[in-house]
Amino acid sequence: MNIFVVNAGSSSLKYQLFRWPAEQPVSSGLVERIGSEQATLTHKVFGGPGAPATEVRRTQPVPDCEAGLRAVVGLLTDGPGAVVRAPAEIDAVGHRVVHGGETFTAPTLVTAEVKAEIKRLFALAPLHNPANLQGIEVAERLFPRARQVAVFDTAFHQTLPAHAFRYALPAALYDEQRIRKYGFHGTSHQYVAAQAAAYLGRPDARLVTVHLGNGCSVAAVRGGRSLDTSMGFGPLGGLVMGTRSGDLDPAVLLHLLGPLGYSPARLGALLNQESGLRGLTGFGDMRDVGRARAAGDARAALAYDLYAYRIRQYIGAYAAVLNGLDALVFTAGVGENDALVRTLACQQMEFFGLELDEARNAAPAPGLRDLSGPGSRARILVVPTNEELAIARQCAGLLA
Repeated sequence: MNIFVVNAGSSSLKYQLFRWPAEQPVSSGLVERIGSEQATLTHKVFGGPGAPATEVRRTQPVPDCEAGLRAVVGLLTDGPGAVVRAPAEIDAVGHRVVHGGETFTAPTLVTAEVKAEIKRLFALAPLHNPANLQGIEVAERLFPRARQVAVFDTAFHQTLPAHAFRYALPAALYDEQRIRKYGFHGTSHQYVAAQAAAYLGRPDARLVTVHLGNGCSVAAVRGGRSLDTSMGFGPLGGLVMGTRSGDLDPAVLLHLLGPLGYSPARLGALLNQESGLRGLTGFGDMRDVGRARAAGDARAALAYDLYAYRIRQYIGAYAAVLNGLDALVFTAGVGENDALVRTLACQQMEFFGLELDEARNAAPAPGLRDLSGPGSRARILVVPTNEELAIARQCAGLLA
């Protein structure tokens, strides 16, 4: 079975093609700067074991998601090392959808009713769900024979108990408007938690999973179930992120809207695009912040300390939620690659039984890594996330 996984964003498109049940993709790629005359397309085709990948890089106009996906289909069918003869050979298309509200708790076959519900949830994820739905509708046109499957970022966190997902607001706001904590990055947290539990040989493992990319979140996972997570009603809460603020006193928002005269739109731009690392340093990418810190930039040094301090706060809180800790798991771009972030996040955590082996931490290596020191009672792991593989697995499970 050919499963094509699509992660459609507002200006980018990630994809992988699997020949299931093989879990190694036969092709993967990324279209960036969609909407630009200078969009970039990177497409890889993987050979057999030990064989080098075939790679194509292009710069071309890509006005919208449909144009981007059509370019990808052309490479899949007619590019170097073409992996399918025609779009009709794609059996299933798995789509990442950010917000599923309380409606979707598992991977779901796409129907007209499902699309209508995703659209109804635009207000809860205005930066993500519209692009996700567009990706679904484009794929329906380009792969009319394939079954379309939606996999929701929020689904994994639907196991949160009410005392974790409810806010202390008037009950009507939950009963009528469904204002509550939903959580995000669920596909990633679920995948790395399963990998970590398998490594530990503990299906019931108590895990704090820390997803650090441009967006960042933490989850408390026990026995494969999410018990709490740092993102809430939307993806703004919790940790400091690339351009998002993370946790903020609501009084700040009232002050911005009142005495300072911010409009809701201006406030949204401030919190989503101008805050986080960018607000603290001028840089929205941790790699740039790291270079500035190494050059002696005091603002960058503060940003690292603040970023790591917030992570430590959540590790402590979620160890309490779990009544103990078997492993701390770092994942995603920053979590997997930034040794300094891991060092700072694990400082002053001996009380929780966490001791980092600095030599292992500083040595880059592929795959799952155990960075625990000899005296560490809880393991400290790096587990590379693979959301596309996780989506493919969920598609295969649903269609089986």
